[in-house]
Amino acid sequence: MQLTHFTDLGLRVLMYLSHKDRQEPVTISEIASKFAISRNHLVKVVHFLAQKGWIITTRGKGGGMALAQDIKSYRLGSIIRELEGGDALIDCVTPPCALRGNCQLKSLLDEALLVFYTKLDQYTLQDALGGRTQEAIIMLHQSGFIDSAKFKHLP
Repeated sequence: MQLTHFTDLGLRVLMYLSHKDRQEPVTISEIASKFAISRNHLVKVVHFLAQKGWIITTRGKGGGMALAQDIKSYRLGSIIRELEGGDALIDCVTPPCALRGNCQLKSLLDEALLVFYTKLDQYTLQDALGGRTQEAIIMLHQSGFIDSAKFKHLP
């Protein structure tokens, strides 16, 4: 299983917005630059995050975005489930599978996916920011790059 690029970007945005110690608002262009990703893709992700009520966006001069809630309230399983669109791992209908109705694979994969999301629901955005992650986010905000040499001595 592999998460979509959309989900990856959504998680990066939420993690980046977790940094509270800054005066100016965070913009889409800033995040696109810091992570070296397409601004156009990021616009779609930010729009989705705002529609879900996970971030607050303000347009115009001085506008930007921020987390809508405390980082402890974002459950990773719920976020990833929504970003992924809630689709099953396999589709037995399109194109029609010759084994449809006589195969156990889909139900096994559906069960495994449920276990995956249930496990991730035990963790919050705050948990994802543990270890060196929060320090790396702070470095991105301050300088625009992460000094990987600084992290070599840590596991």
